[in-house]
Amino acid sequence: MIRRTNQSGFTLIELMIVVAIIAIIAAIAIPRLMSARLSANESAAISTLRSVSSAQAQIQSSAAIDTDADGAGEYAYFAELAGAVPLRVAAGAPAAPAAGAATDLLNPAILSSAFGTLAGPAPHVSRQGYFFQMWLPNATAGGLVPAIAEDAAGGKAAAPFPNPNNGELMWCCYAWPADHNKTGNRAFFVNQEGDLLQCLNRGAVATQFNGIAFTPPFDDAFTTAGDMGSALRIGVANAAGHIWVPVN
Repeated sequence: MIRRTNQSGFTLIELMIVVAIIAIIAAIAIPRLMSARLSANESAAISTLRSVSSAQAQIQSSAAIDTDADGAGEYAYFAELAGAVPLRVAAGAPAAPAAGAATDLLNPAILSSAFGTLAGPAPHVSRQGYFFQMWLPNATAGGLVPAIAEDAAGGKAAAPFPNPNNGELMWCCYAWPADHNKTGNRAFFVNQEGDLLQCLNRGAVATQFNGIAFTPPFDDAFTTAGDMGSALRIGVANAAGHIWVPVN
């Protein structure tokens, strides 16, 4: 007896049709997913900067850092706000904070412990596709207020230290994409006034804030080069062609 076995399966044409349909769906869905991811990362960066602004206001009002012992609180670096490194203290009144003299950790911490881990070469915190860098003011020199970045290990353990008087009045923080066009597009800025600005971060690739390849200088959003005490440059391009405008 001859038995016939019916063998069922996909033909080559059917398989090609399925593959084509999958490719079409992917071509439509992937760009939308990427766009949604960029938007989510940018929204998270804005939210983070608002949290940083609140944290700075809280530590300044508490006078947890008062390196010249005048009763007026000073602003902090990321790792100090996260309770990861000792707060800056003064050896006397008045005195510059001495390296290794601080013994106090902020407890409870104001920011998440994630802000206590920094990476270099521009000391920054990495969160959700964005880099964040904090700047505190140096002493006024020649009518300008230079800025001092956080130590690579977080906080400030070695000179130069932020100026106590200027440190009671100002700070600024930038956020920019870890990988431009992939983790985010826009760059952001906030300062002690709570002024939240954005830069569309377009133009020539060499001038786009992008990871460690191009980090924002502390004075990029200010009207005067080298002076974080000057007014903000809003709606007017700086020498690099960057235009900062308020976040709506």
